[in-house]
Amino acid sequence: MPDESHIKRALTRHCLAPSKERGQNFLIHEHVTARIVEKSGVQPQDVVVELGVGLGSLTLPLAAKVQRVIGLEIDRGIVEYHQETGDLPANVTLRHQDLLTADYPALAAECGGRLKIVANLPYSITNPLLFRLIEHRAVLNSATLMVQKEVGQRLIACPGTKEYGILSVLFGACARIEKLLGVGPGNFYPRPKVDSVVIRITFDPPAAFATAPAFDFSLFQHLVETAFQQRRKTLRNSLSAMERYGYERETLDRALAATGISPTLRAENLTASDFARLAASLKEPADHRHGS
Repeated sequence: MPDESHIKRALTRHCLAPSKERGQNFLIHEHVTARIVEKSGVQPQDVVVELGVGLGSLTLPLAAKVQRVIGLEIDRGIVEYHQETGDLPANVTLRHQDLLTADYPALAAECGGRLKIVANLPYSITNPLLFRLIEHRAVLNSATLMVQKEVGQRLIACPGTKEYGILSVLFGACARIEKLLGVGPGNFYPRPKVDSVVIRITFDPPAAFATAPAFDFSLFQHLVETAFQQRRKTLRNSLSAMERYGYERETLDRALAATGISPTLRAENLTASDFARLAASLKEPADHRHGS
């Protein structure tokens, strides 16, 4: 795989440079990429989608492990570099593609099943990409991602902590998340100012949701985002902003009472299951109102 000196030479030779705007930080140590591939759980028969190919540090060990890699890369210069050098194995398909506009359902259809994703994510797009994955959770099997340590902490945070927020709750309703390994700044070129962590997101609802009442995920997401936008306010006050979705305060008060959730609590005190129960309680009157 490319080491730091190889990466520097390749970038210079092809008039490329790591993009600060895109948050490009290339992995430079083979033992780290090998561990990421090992812990990702990918199998020899898998077709894997890699988000952000870079100079191939993760692509090469992935390609050696699985049947096929579909690599998406937004940087045209990097795509042309691989095309000119022919350095990627035959079982790698490289596409010039913005990760935030990729057609994940179409990729799943091409791969013949729910997607397995592996990525050293550019820091600059981590949050919007995570929301994109939530949007397309139905066609995803798993996502093994390198993210900033702070983002990883938010994803696995528990209620009542300062890290607990919108992403904690949304992923808590549709996936299981494991921390696989920590990765220090010295494993990248250029060296970032923060620590990173590799997580695996498995898109299967947690056991707590197996017997939960049916709820509309879009409404659930609106509730979570509305509640956390003013996280220091009580639920009764923060959720008053749900009026923009057609829910009056009285309707919300009844839903809180019906679910046994105190209106004096704050968003950070509720579990994903609590928000789901609230969404389920709101669904019936909302549907009744719009259907009448």
